[in-house]
Amino acid sequence: MKKILQRDEPVLRKIAENVPLGDIESPKIQNILKEMKEALDSQDDGVAIAAPQIGYALRIFVVSKKVESIMREEKIGKIANESAVYDDKDLVFINPVIKKISKERKMVEEGCLSVRYLYGKVNRATKVKIEAYDEYGKKFERGGTGLLAQIFQHETDHLDGVLFIDKATDLEEIPPARVKQTKNNEK
Repeated sequence: MKKILQRDEPVLRKIAENVPLGDIESPKIQNILKEMKEALDSQDDGVAIAAPQIGYALRIFVVSKKVESIMREEKIGKIANESAVYDDKDLVFINPVIKKISKERKMVEEGCLSVRYLYGKVNRATKVKIEAYDEYGKKFERGGTGLLAQIFQHETDHLDGVLFIDKATDLEEIPPARVKQTKNNEK
């Protein structure tokens, strides 16, 4: 399994390249998607991952199937066209472009699998509409609010070589044991 790269890796600061549309269904891209999903699934606290985080400077990110249940539990956002968005599988975004972003913004807590154990507050738009291609090369558009809007912005930042710590305030290092303790206390 591919390891998740940490903030000092140069690929995390590169602007990722678009995937040629004819390559989306190729074994190479399908294997990268598989590696991304495996890396994401290996992290209990991960909700999404971008290709640069496992070493590929390509404009791809994957949103975990966990996001829908997290959003339902926490009631922190609504997925537009819910039934069309999730079919109990990870959602793939290839060559994503943010098409619409709300003027309304909110400071939200954020962390990152590539900036382990640092957390901070980032000013994010509360609603986002994104256009991308799925793993079969089909173009689609999705809207998201709350957590999903935050994920869309965080992951497209990755594809532009930006880490959340570049935008965050109130950065705090929280060691793994304390992260687990905090999560358990919230239940």
